Amino acid sequence: MTIRLYDTKAQALADFVPLVDGKVGIYVCGPTVQSSPHIGHLRSALVYDIWRRWLSYRGFAVTLVRNVTDIDDKILANAAGGASSISATEQWWALAYRYELEFTAGYQRLGILAPTYEPRATASVGEMQALITRLIERGHAYAAADDSGDVYFDTASWPAYGELTHQKPADMVAAADSDPRGKRDPRDFALWKGTKQGEPDSASWPSVWGGGRPGWHIECSAMAARYLGPQFDIHGGGLDLRFPHHENEIAQSNAAGDPFANYWVHNGLVNVNGQKMSKSLGNSIFASEFLDLARPLVVRYYLGAAHYRSTVDYHDGALVEAEAALERIEVFLSRVDRRLAGTRFAGSGAPVIPEEFAAAMDDDLAVPQALAVLHERVRTGNAALDDEDLALAAQTRGEVLAMTEVLGINPLSPEWHESADDSANRALGLLVEQLLEDRDKARQTRDFAAADRIRGALTAAGISIEDTPSGSHWSIEQ
Repeated sequence: MTIRLYDTKAQALADFVPLVDGKVGIYVCGPTVQSSPHIGHLRSALVYDIWRRWLSYRGFAVTLVRNVTDIDDKILANAAGGASSISATEQWWALAYRYELEFTAGYQRLGILAPTYEPRATASVGEMQALITRLIERGHAYAAADDSGDVYFDTASWPAYGELTHQKPADMVAAADSDPRGKRDPRDFALWKGTKQGEPDSASWPSVWGGGRPGWHIECSAMAARYLGPQFDIHGGGLDLRFPHHENEIAQSNAAGDPFANYWVHNGLVNVNGQKMSKSLGNSIFASEFLDLARPLVVRYYLGAAHYRSTVDYHDGALVEAEAALERIEVFLSRVDRRLAGTRFAGSGAPVIPEEFAAAMDDDLAVPQALAVLHERVRTGNAALDDEDLALAAQTRGEVLAMTEVLGINPLSPEWHESADDSANRALGLLVEQLLEDRDKARQTRDFAAADRIRGALTAAGISIEDTPSGSHWSIEQ
């Protein structure tokens, strides 16, 4: 058994060889919690969830670290009254935590396993300062001469700079993460940002260079080393992070003497109707909205069905196609369980992963090919039921359950089933909303008798109605 993955740095498929037999350390760049998550964030987290599940199935003890960047220029700007703030006085850390909860909720709804560790940047500032000090001592970083308190990585001091994206420094764009006036070279990037006028005192930490906060890139280098050591197996993240973020991570970590990641894995992005999501185009789809368009299990199937390195292009009808594919699996499992009930085959069928499925997953996590094997087994199982070959049907059932389980799309898994209370609440909400809509129509046509009857029926059922300029709102009387 050999697992292969595409190493971005080598620009080639490589056999995965762990640093320690039987163990895998993975660091994934998590969200900068400046605003609500969109479907691209969900897709990225799902990719590494599937990688983790497959490596675990292959017998590795996986340590997955996914950070939270909770201090950043945009977080401070949004908290100061930007579009993402709920008020002009919201504290930056409150805004960051509010959005962190939204990310967590999206991950949970999609069945993404919680990371082994999920460190926040603000909890590792000491480690970041120590790393910056090592870089200065080695001659690879310098404090700005303008007394701003900024500290920069000296890109000219590191000949290997550009090795991840295979760029020459002369072809690189200037680093735009700080004021260029204190830099020796436009490509030098900020390791430490001195406190600027107007920034809150709570966003500043004392240091030998003056009060300030860490730059974005140094955060991940420090947290990866803290939780996985100076050298670990896999570093993952979105394709859009290759430059400058991951390029800068490699440079500063290696320059400080840390071997850092052995393999670099990057997932593709999500487009909408052939266009990249962007605020300027107004085509961003937020995670909470997307997860309300279909069952979360369907959303997971859809976002995980493409090869992880490819671009997912969302279009109208895409979730309908995913629903149909998932229903074929669900119908087979329902059908086989009904037919095997009461027979000696009931509950039988070992959860065995077919060799063809395993070969696809071992080959750079080729989920599309693995899904083809899954659906082939569904067809085989249905044919076996048609032929009354219950032994083959039971065997196929076990294989289908094993494959869906390792992909996190097992329809029989308890996480995908609403509780009786959840179902009842959802049904109640639909009924009340329909009655309120009928009442609103009656009021518009001046049929006040009908409107009063609806309100009376709801009141008798313990539903309180509040009419406001923005519409009618309901709640259950306590």
